[in-house]
Amino acid sequence: MRAVLCKELGGPEKLVLEEVPSPPLRDAAVRIAIHAAGVNFADSLLIAGQYQDRPPLPFIPGMEVSGVVTEVASGVTHVKPGDRVLASVGRGGYAEEIVAEADIVHRIPDAMDFVTAAGFPVAYSTSHGAYAWRGRLKAGEWVLVLGASGGVGLTAVEIAKAMGATVIAAAGGAEKLAVAERAGADHLVDYRREDLRERVKAITGGRGVDVVYDPVGGDAFDQGLRCIAWEGRIIVIGFAAGRIPQIPANLVLVKNIDVIGFFWGSYRRYKPHLMAQSYQQLFAWFAAGKLKPHVSHRLPLAQAGEALALLRARQSTGKVVLLAR
Repeated sequence: MRAVLCKELGGPEKLVLEEVPSPPLRDAAVRIAIHAAGVNFADSLLIAGQYQDRPPLPFIPGMEVSGVVTEVASGVTHVKPGDRVLASVGRGGYAEEIVAEADIVHRIPDAMDFVTAAGFPVAYSTSHGAYAWRGRLKAGEWVLVLGASGGVGLTAVEIAKAMGATVIAAAGGAEKLAVAERAGADHLVDYRREDLRERVKAITGGRGVDVVYDPVGGDAFDQGLRCIAWEGRIIVIGFAAGRIPQIPANLVLVKNIDVIGFFWGSYRRYKPHLMAQSYQQLFAWFAAGKLKPHVSHRLPLAQAGEALALLRARQSTGKVVLLAR
């Protein structure tokens, strides 16, 4: 099979496409013929050696896939050969085939195509888990989404709306904000030319927001922290801006703010039942038309490096997806 390999740590330009042996089927596992693979910012951290997981070289990056089941291990009953599925795999997705643990493989709705499914697991599950499990988001609350046109940011807009919140989307530039508006954002802030704190105060009548969803970090976190209402919450998703912010404890104290970390991948180890429940809710919202995944770029497997470069340069909106077939 063909696979994209990381043979040395570094930038996307170091990735190579090669023929490698098909992986053997393991106990309690499923073999998937991959049709598409989602591209995530975390993949760029993984190949640079800057992610929580540091696999030995060489390895195949790629954290989410969609495709068709071709083989199942004995005892696996919830999927069968021929089923259309998606899976969040951690790594190994930039390939034509993968063997994944059965408990992370889920059948996809009939109306969901492979490209949509490939970009679905990580971003949508992250946003749903962040709000439902950690952020305690309730209908009627105000939410500020930073980086609102990106892979997870756009899903955060849609899911907050599905949960009954009023959403302020913040992004850089009119084109990116238009994408967030189509996803359902109620208010828009261009933080390239507007003061985020002042705009949020004006929009909320001086109150501030109940929840800030932050996959960006850096200056965006600093500004977002000052947009929170009394007893509000800021959910730390990631640091796409590159700088890990330092939290001023005096602001946390004075406004009774919760600073909440959320690493979605850890739930498979500690609370896997929540992940299965999350997919059921997400698929229901998708079937109801409340989630409309946006894919800005589709590239062949051989252009995995270019796909990751698009993310790093912030030239994409929504998801970037690699086509394996």
